[in-house]
Amino acid sequence: MSTFSSSSARSTVPPTADVVIIGGGVMGTSTAFHLAEAGVRNIVVVERGDLGSGSSGKPIGGVRAHFSDPLNIELGSRSLRAYQDFPHRPGADIRLDTVGYLFLLTTDEQAAGFEESVRTQNALGVPSRMVTPEEASGLCPYVTTEGLVAAVFSPTDGHARPGLVVRGYADAAARSGVTFATHTAVTGIDTAGDRVTAVHTDRGTIACSAVICAAGAWSGQIGDMAGVDLPVRPVRRQLAFTEPLMPPAPRIPFTIDFSSSAYFHNSDDGLLFGLADPDQPEGFDTTWTPEWLALFRDVVRDRAPALADMKTVDGWAGLYENTPDHNALIGRSSELHNFLYATGFSGHGFLQAPAVGEIVRDLYLDRTPFVDISPLSADRFRSGAEIRPEAHVV
Repeated sequence: MSTFSSSSARSTVPPTADVVIIGGGVMGTSTAFHLAEAGVRNIVVVERGDLGSGSSGKPIGGVRAHFSDPLNIELGSRSLRAYQDFPHRPGADIRLDTVGYLFLLTTDEQAAGFEESVRTQNALGVPSRMVTPEEASGLCPYVTTEGLVAAVFSPTDGHARPGLVVRGYADAAARSGVTFATHTAVTGIDTAGDRVTAVHTDRGTIACSAVICAAGAWSGQIGDMAGVDLPVRPVRRQLAFTEPLMPPAPRIPFTIDFSSSAYFHNSDDGLLFGLADPDQPEGFDTTWTPEWLALFRDVVRDRAPALADMKTVDGWAGLYENTPDHNALIGRSSELHNFLYATGFSGHGFLQAPAVGEIVRDLYLDRTPFVDISPLSADRFRSGAEIRPEAHVV
């Protein structure tokens, strides 16, 4: 039995806490771990389902420092280092596979944009590089060179298992005394003046000194309870798994057709397929509907023809937590001094979670984080504030 599971049997929540973290996914558990490691006591993580049952439940998560925005590059790089060190701190195998990321580019405009990004990445220590279509096919034998203008390979990127990361952080946090109130829904938040005073749940009320919202796609609703505007919109993303392949698939990079967002990579004894349906409406529906696979097959018929007719045996649907500029919301509320948030990662939360856990810890302790995250304040969407669009969105 894992060290945190017994807390789900609680009939009530603790009556008081120094910190209530709302959301028991990768962001909430990373934040709990980093706070506990820094000596913060009396932390309660409130999760309405099981830990990692929201967007962090995806079977495999990409980890990369390959972005266009320098701030995202730094968050990704620091998190990659933390994932490499995860067996030692906090101490868990997360099945990290450093296969690299391979972006396939089909227009000169894309190639020019990625060349600029590679220069930025290289300046920040990320060893990404432009490669020819022939080199791309060598890195991923499924890829045909036809129609490709160029590609980009980032060898230090790869993928890991979000469920194992959540468990690793949660177990370490529980050993430090963090309480995990699972199967517990937040029903309201009390404020007085410029402070949050209590979090109401369906298992009782927790009087608290600070609240951290790490509720992913549900963060807009939590913000509304406190009167804090967190512009996060849920949108379904789907993926599928092939049947076991014989002969086994070669070990390939996390390969992405940039124009369509179709991607594929190794998964146990087969491949995983994914694609963002451009017509997917917003909403909390996570029903898996295999019809979207037709979109994926249409794309890969031109880009990686052997994949188009592979049989799939299973699938999964989860939620992206999108913001208007596809960048995260990280900061402290300007209206409620003790309400902090880390949400809206637009598909990049897992790969940035270790760094963001550090940052939220530092914000709570009034320390200066390793990187200036003021541009990621939720206030940026008010009139006149600068937004930071991220070009490399998958």
